[in-house]
Amino acid sequence: MFAQTVGIRPRQKSSAQRICFCPQCAVSLAMGLPPEGALNMAAWEMIRDLVSAEPSLNDAAWESLRNIAGLLASGDAPEPRSGYRRAV
Repeated sequence: MFAQTVGIRPRQKSSAQRICFCPQCAVSLAMGLPPEGALNMAAWEMIRDLVSAEPSLNDAAWESLRNIAGLLASGDAPEPRSGYRRAV
């Protein structure tokens, strides 16, 4: 994100910082409900714009989910974390 002040001279500008998201996280965030707060909402809208502008991002996320589903169907799923019990 990038920020700058308005209405004052000299205008203050932030340095641009990057956050990297894997396709699954980007699509998941974009498809979720909007968060509360102006800053969170601005970041969410930026992610939605990125996801909607590039169809290959959605394809990559869905392909990864298909691979995970294939693992689960074959019984190669990881064991549940401690504290959780599998229903028998």
